This record gives sequence, structure tokens and C-alpha cells, in this order.
Amino acid sequence: MRFSIVLVRHAQSVPPTPAGPGDYQRPLTEPGKAQVIGLTDQLADIRPSAIVSSPYLRAVQTLEPAARLLGLPICIDERLREWDSGIAPAPDYERHYEESWARPQRARPGAESLNELTERAVGALIDLTDSAGQPVLVGSHGTFISRALLGLGCSGINWDFHRAMPMPAVYRLDCGDSGIHAVGPGL
Repeated sequence: MRFSIVLVRHAQSVPPTPAGPGDYQRPLTEPGKAQVIGLTDQLADIRPSAIVSSPYLRAVQTLEPAARLLGLPICIDERLREWDSGIAPAPDYERHYEESWARPQRARPGAESLNELTERAVGALIDLTDSAGQPVLVGSHGTFISRALLGLGCSGINWDFHRAMPMPAVYRLDCGDSGIHAVGPGL
């Protein structure tokens, strides 16, 4: 199977807080909106056959200028959402994330394990591939992208990689006869 997927981690967004807004409604910050303007031409130059995004506002906002420039709709796919960690916004959230990376099979009550996220991410991306091999532009989130890269066999994907991933970040995955070749920050 041949495919090309370009994964885009959203630009800087409003941080999560207990008072909200919730994950689906958290928008980009003003600096995040400026980051998107700088990213628009790079994403448009990919000439994707389709643009698909997580339903979260910050992911959609990151792709909107490129979609307008290309005249393509943004299709929403619920499977591209961020990890349902079960971790509430709190000052020590990073410690809980690190523990989850150390034990990816573990899930909090009513939440998703990192291993389950990996399966969801890989399955969604394979379903989204263009049969003609044209690139598909995918807007998502840091943990989703990290776990997708890991699940697709990229080396060096761990907690440190995830923590160092910038906002925004662009990763291009090309699959051909020699396997998957990935290019992006930290790879």
C-alpha cells in the first residue's frame, strides 16, 4: 500500500482549565493565530487531495486558512480527537501524562489507555489514505500524533519526544515499497 499523510499538530491554543472552555471549544490564542498565518503556504504547497480534522476547534482553526486557499472543505473525523486521558486540568497534569507513557496499557476509569489511542490513531490514518497516493492533510493533537507515529513504526517516539513537540508541528509520512518514511520535528 502506498500513501502520504501530513499530520498537523494545532497551533498554540488556550490552555485547559477547570473553568473551561472544554476540549472541543478551546480556540487558538492570538499568537497561535499568527502561527497559522505563517503555516498556511507550507500546508497549501502540499496540494492535498483532502483535508480532515479532529472536531476540536483549535485543530480546525489551524487548517482553515490553507483550506480556504486550496478551496477544499475540512472534513471532521471524530477519531482524530485528542487522547481521552481522564486527567483533569491541574498544575501537575504533566506528571500524570509521564506516568501514562511509562504504562501505556493503563487507562483511568472511563478513559482511554495510550495503547488504545495508538490503535485508534493508526486505524483512522489508514482509513484516510488516498488510494491514488495523493497526500491527505490531517489536523490533530500532540498525543494523537505521537502515538500514531509510534504505532506506524517510527523510532524514538517516547515521552521526551512528545514533550518536545512544538505547536504547531508538521509531520509527513510517506509509505512505499521500502516502508514508512517520516519527516518532521524531532524525527
